[in-house]
Amino acid sequence: MPFIASCQGLFNYFSPLINCYNLLVERFFKNTKDFIFAKQKSIFSSAVLLSFMIVLTSLSGFLRYRVLAGYFNKEELDIFFASFRIPDIIFEILITGALTSTFIPIYVRYKNSKKELSENISSIINLIFILLTVFVVIVSLFLNKIIPALTPGYDLVKMERIISLSRLLLLGQLPFFVLGNFLTGIGQANKTFFLSALAPIVYNLAIILTTIFLYPTLFLLAPIWGVVIGAFFLFVIQIPLFFNSDFNYQFILKRTKGLTEFIRMVIPRASTVIVAQIDATIDLTLTTFLGSGAYTVFYLAQHLQLLPISVIGIAFAQASLPYITEMFQEKKVEEFKKIISDSLLNLFYLTIPIAFFFIFARTPLVRLFFGGQKFDWEATVSTAVTLSYFSISLPFHGCYYFLTRCFYSMHDSRTPFYVSIFSIFINTLLSLLSIFILHLPVWSLALSFSVSMIINSSLLFIIISSKLHGLGLKDIFVEIGKMFFSAFLSAFISYFSMKFLDGLIFDTTRTINVLFLLSIVALIHFILYLFLSWLFNLKEIYLLTSLVLKLKEYQKKFTEIYIQYE
Repeated sequence: MPFIASCQGLFNYFSPLINCYNLLVERFFKNTKDFIFAKQKSIFSSAVLLSFMIVLTSLSGFLRYRVLAGYFNKEELDIFFASFRIPDIIFEILITGALTSTFIPIYVRYKNSKKELSENISSIINLIFILLTVFVVIVSLFLNKIIPALTPGYDLVKMERIISLSRLLLLGQLPFFVLGNFLTGIGQANKTFFLSALAPIVYNLAIILTTIFLYPTLFLLAPIWGVVIGAFFLFVIQIPLFFNSDFNYQFILKRTKGLTEFIRMVIPRASTVIVAQIDATIDLTLTTFLGSGAYTVFYLAQHLQLLPISVIGIAFAQASLPYITEMFQEKKVEEFKKIISDSLLNLFYLTIPIAFFFIFARTPLVRLFFGGQKFDWEATVSTAVTLSYFSISLPFHGCYYFLTRCFYSMHDSRTPFYVSIFSIFINTLLSLLSIFILHLPVWSLALSFSVSMIINSSLLFIIISSKLHGLGLKDIFVEIGKMFFSAFLSAFISYFSMKFLDGLIFDTTRTINVLFLLSIVALIHFILYLFLSWLFNLKEIYLLTSLVLKLKEYQKKFTEIYIQYE
């Protein structure tokens, strides 16, 4: 009894601490749940969250590439990246071409009626999975015919490994990827972005950790199984979005209004994606004729060039679409023309200095993102040169996405499609000439792509200017000329600064020193660019100032959204 009494007294003594602990745990889980399922209340808050997560995703993606480059040589990476071609094509057609562009509008349209929502969305999901099953079964049966057609320059041993790895990715990765993207669509339709934005980061981390821990026993199979595991977690981490929605999945396939609308909308969108995939496939197929490592060099250089395009070009295009659509529908022609010209100038202003930076700092950039024990100096130099040729078209590539949205806002999806067909023809013609007639290395494919992209964007600009009876071409060309000259001068000075620092101060055999070097040189480059912009009276310099002011303007809104965490 004394023992029990003493225990009771001890419990009473610590009872306030236990209650406090329970309260903190309860509050932690509540706040975590509130944060995960927080609905963004403005476009700005959504854009900021997504942009931040895109940057984290990109960084984790490049960390994945760096780890792979450290464990595998360029010949092994050729096999790894080539194994993704078929799964990527199917994924892009079914998800980017079908799901992304049509799923969310239909979900939003029917979400006020739980019954209609469940029937329409369930029918769409089931249709996609029927198509996915058909694609996977057919492709799996004919992989031994498809892979040789896509990698004609490889020997039989290499092809056999690509076939076996492609089959594993088709069966193991693709279903989880599709399921995960359905959940992403549900989350975005309900304005909850956190888990959907977190999922790709988890995917990349799974590949990295699996490669590190399983490489000694599985070798090249380690990152492949990492992809499968990562795809599984990409799906699993988003499951709460399903239970937090009003959607109830049904095993049905009814010809609902939503399904009919989905099919009607998806065909032209998917056609555009198919055209883009044909273009990418032609380029990657041609790399197989250029020896071991060419596929990897082209793949990595292209993905590094896509980083600023994703963060600036694509994000800008997506954000601008509602505004330009509204202006066109309200027949505000002058305002419509002004926002197009201003937006193009803003995009050029932001991307031109990045293009010059990618050109003159190409080798340290490649060493930073892809440098590893197995990724030798020859591969580094080849990737760097290829990156520089890709970067020539970077400003035009960034504007391409915005210009296509301008046509979409005018209910014209045919013009971008026809122009894309023409640019693919140009790219293919130049690529074939470079490889089989001139016998140029892999960088020639990047140059061919850049030429075709410049032609593509220029044609879109000329056509839309003609449709709108002028966009002030002279003023636009003068402003862009000032931007190019400012970026060239700042890049010229920054290049010699980089050479001075590289040779005198930094030991750039170490990754941390490469990072410091690039950070300092980038800072010099962009400060000089801003100074020259002010000197040449470029009004786009005030875009950066306005962005800073906008952050202060929206501070109150952020406080209101996340007040519970204060």
